[in-house]
Amino acid sequence: MLEWLKQLDYSLFLLINGAHNHFFDFVMIWISSIKLWIPLYILLIYLTIIKHKKKAWFAIPIFILSIGLSDLASVHLFKNVFERLRPCYEPELAGLVNNIVGCGGQFGFVSSHASNSFVIAFMAIFLLGSKYKWINWLMPFWAIIIIYSRVYLGKHYPSDVIVGALLGILISWIMFQVFKSISLYFSSKDI
Repeated sequence: MLEWLKQLDYSLFLLINGAHNHFFDFVMIWISSIKLWIPLYILLIYLTIIKHKKKAWFAIPIFILSIGLSDLASVHLFKNVFERLRPCYEPELAGLVNNIVGCGGQFGFVSSHASNSFVIAFMAIFLLGSKYKWINWLMPFWAIIIIYSRVYLGKHYPSDVIVGALLGILISWIMFQVFKSISLYFSSKDI
């Protein structure tokens, strides 16, 4: 069963990574860049301040902390534990990987980009989605494009980004519960 899943992962990876051209190489490098999304992050902070007013002073740090926890968990609870080679280091795939932007670290399970993107997407949904309905569909779409770019660029297998996405969703849900608890506490204090 595990061998079948591994081969399915390899096949899906090769299908996505192999469907490249110069235009999409450029687009996927651009999509995968953290710097590109800085205006989006600033917008989310601004909307959090608008929606949560006084509670933004702890909503924003919780949002940022959730990203940090996601990054740490993806590395220390997954990459350093499972030590699954990235596609470009996998001997079985030698000569088959279109390594568009370089290999990166040796291990890729789970994708930090995926985990972090889904934390951002779902924290935005949890914190802002009730007021800004467009966030409920735009942010998951944004996160899916980012994880697709990671496979396209040859950085990760599909399972790396899927499990990374699930990790990000879990962390965002936990951190939103923390936000709600703190919010409830301060609501009783009339901040």
